[in-house]
Amino acid sequence: MDVFSPLGFSWDRSAIPTNISTHSVDLVCFRFHQMLPQFVWDAGVLEGNPFTFPEVKTLLDGITVGGHRISDEQQILNLAESSQHLLSLVKQGTFLLTKETFCRLNAIVSRNEALEWGHFRGEGSEHSYAPRVALGPSGFYTPLATTPGAPGLNRVFDQGLRALGELAPFEQGLAFFLFGALHQFFFDGNKRTSRLMMNGLLMSHGIDAISIPAASAQRFHATMVGFYTSKDGTPMMQFLVECFERLNG
Repeated sequence: MDVFSPLGFSWDRSAIPTNISTHSVDLVCFRFHQMLPQFVWDAGVLEGNPFTFPEVKTLLDGITVGGHRISDEQQILNLAESSQHLLSLVKQGTFLLTKETFCRLNAIVSRNEALEWGHFRGEGSEHSYAPRVALGPSGFYTPLATTPGAPGLNRVFDQGLRALGELAPFEQGLAFFLFGALHQFFFDGNKRTSRLMMNGLLMSHGIDAISIPAASAQRFHATMVGFYTSKDGTPMMQFLVECFERLNG
């Protein structure tokens, strides 16, 4: 089966390691739970959120932190709640690589932040606005148009899932992240939601989750710009492999 065409991008499959260590689902979930404040802070930094790591830990302990905008606090809480929901799904054995799971996670990630959340663009009341991804000097990346009922996005998603099914879990997880980021199925939170789906898939197969270190935020954004302009996922996948090995090596 042609994997690349349905996904809309390609990559050097030989660059993805196949000897990935696996553990029990309980163990990888325990590690994810232990690292939750770090994962949330890392994700917040990627979004330009000003919360420090100690402030994130304080907020996750249920203690308010002064001096920040309500929207920034909401974003951190959304990241924490969506991660906890993902963890619950994996621990219960109910995580599935489906539209329903994808939309449920986006409903938490983008709550009160996006134009609409929890459904594909065009499935709610907004039927024409399409987000653009700013690429700096490279201009903008514009995904598939928003249309009533989202028939195009649903077709792309269904075809993409069938193609992803041909891949081993680790490669499949990395590819899903780029698939969701490229096609911008939601009005906002696409990369955050797609990383959660990636980690849900990995942990469900006993593979430790991946976080993008806050210190690597600039490299992450630069590599994503290259991905949007070239549709070559190899550099981004290699970067994700490095993040995985740095955290779990």
